[in-house]
This record gives sequence, C-alpha cells and structure tokens, in this order.
Amino acid sequence: MKHLKVGGLMTDDVVSAVPGMSFRDVAKLLAEHDISGLPVVDADDHVVGVVSESDLLAHRALNAQDVMSTPAITVHAEEAAADAARLMVRRGVERLPVVDEEERLVGIVTRRDLLRVFLRPDHEIRRRIREEVLADALDLPADAVDVHVLDGVVTLDGRVRLRSQATMLRRLAERVEGVVAVVDRLSARDDGPRVEAPPTRSAYDLS
Repeated sequence: MKHLKVGGLMTDDVVSAVPGMSFRDVAKLLAEHDISGLPVVDADDHVVGVVSESDLLAHRALNAQDVMSTPAITVHAEEAAADAARLMVRRGVERLPVVDEEERLVGIVTRRDLLRVFLRPDHEIRRRIREEVLADALDLPADAVDVHVLDGVVTLDGRVRLRSQATMLRRLAERVEGVVAVVDRLSARDDGPRVEAPPTRSAYDLS
C-alpha cells in the first residue's frame, strides 16, 4: 500500500535557533513567525534540541541551550505520516523536526500538518480501500466487500472466506490516509454468524 510520507506534509522553510541564541531572541522568533516552537541546530545543521513556548515560560535562562528540550525527537522525510502521528501522540509533542540521512534539518512537521490527511474526500478513501487494500494487498476482487465511507468513517460489510482476511482488511483500512474510524460488519465463512464490532479509531487519532 502507498502511504503519505512526512516529506509531503512538512514545511521546508524552517525557523530555527542556535544553542547560543539569547532567550529574548528566541522569544522574538516565536512571536514574529507566530509559531509555538522551533528546533535548535548546531553549526552543521544537526538538530540538538527543541524550544517551545512552554519551555520559555517554565524557565528563565540566558540562551536557547539552557531551555531546550533534549534529546530532540525527529523523523525522516521518507517515514509514513501515520508513524509520525503516532510518535507525536506517544511522546506528547506538537511538532517534529524532519532530518535527512545525515540527521541534518530539512523541514518540520506539526500536528496541524498531519491533520490535513483528514481532508481526503470520501470517494477517494473508498477507491483506495477497494484498489489498494482489497485488490492489491489482499488479492481479493475490488467488490468482494461493500465499502461505504461517510465523513471519513468507513463501514465494511460483507462476507470473506477467512476471519484472518477480515481482521487484516480492517487493520489495513484503518491505515488509509483520511480514515477517521472503521465500522467492522464483516463475517467469515470459518467462524459462523456475523458479529458486528464497534468502530475502531484511526491510526491518525491525535486527540
């Protein structure tokens, strides 16, 4: 399956600070650019930390190095947006510096950037599930299961041969960009009558 990459969502014009930048100048950068945090880089553009508004409010210090959070939590541009979203939630951060193969700063991605995946139209989500999940990933006919999508909520209805296929279909559908939740109404020939499952939450849940 094709997944949206961090590089497709990141901002490459990054506002950054250096470790020796004064506390006041860091605060000015945040205010002037209307941002809530920025990466701190060394002379080789390696990310050494991140300074947020909360860091500045919690400390009074001389420079960025004294208040920045370390070690910096970063992602690579080729990583899946879903993985970046989970990392943000797991580590409780609002932004992730994006680095290249040599760990040099090339961009930044925020929760707001990642939320853009929810703007994908319902018909596009349905097409991707039918083509990329059913046909490509599971080698099933595109119409093997009824796929309904409304406001990003996917309902899977139908009968497949194996319960393992139903489980995999639900899990892969959850990972399609733009999916908010999946309602599983699938049954399998190897496990008796169909039992409806509650909606599952998307891998992109940033709440």
